[in-house]
Amino acid sequence: MDNNAVWIVVAVVVALIVIGLVVFAARRTRNRKRAEEADRIRAEVHNDHQRVERQANLVEETEAKARAAQAEADAKAAEAARLAETASSRRDALTSSREHIDARREHADKLDPRVKHDAKHEDAGKHENADEQGRPHLSATDGDGRHAGRMRPDVTGR
Repeated sequence: MDNNAVWIVVAVVVALIVIGLVVFAARRTRNRKRAEEADRIRAEVHNDHQRVERQANLVEETEAKARAAQAEADAKAAEAARLAETASSRRDALTSSREHIDARREHADKLDPRVKHDAKHEDAGKHENADEQGRPHLSATDGDGRHAGRMRPDVTGR
C-alpha cells in the first residue's frame, strides 16, 4: 500500500496543481476582462465629460448673452423713462401755453366790439358758426371790407 499511497498523494498534488493553474488562469482572465471593462468605462466617462464641458460652455455663453440683453433692456427702459419724463414736461408746458393762448384769445374777444357776448356765443360748442374747438367764427368785416376772421394782429408799436 505504500506504492498506492504515494500515487494517491502524487495524484492529489497534481490535481491541486492543475486546480491551482485553472483558478489562476480563470482569475487572470477575469482580471483582464475587468481591466478592459474599466478602460471602456473610462473612455465613455472621458467622452461624456467632454460633452458636458461643451454644454457648460454653451450655458455660460447663453447666460452672458442673457446678461447683455438684460443690461440692454435696462438701458432702454431707462431711456424710455427719460423720454416719458421729457414728454410729460413738454406736455405740461404745451398745456400751459395753450391755456395762456386761450386766455389771450378770450381777452381779445372781450375787447373786440365786433364779437357779441350773449348767451349764444358763450356756449360756443353749440354755436352754428363755431370751429371744431368751439371758438366762434367772426363774420363781421372791418372798414376796408376784409373778413374779420382773417385779420392780422396789429404789430405796430404803441
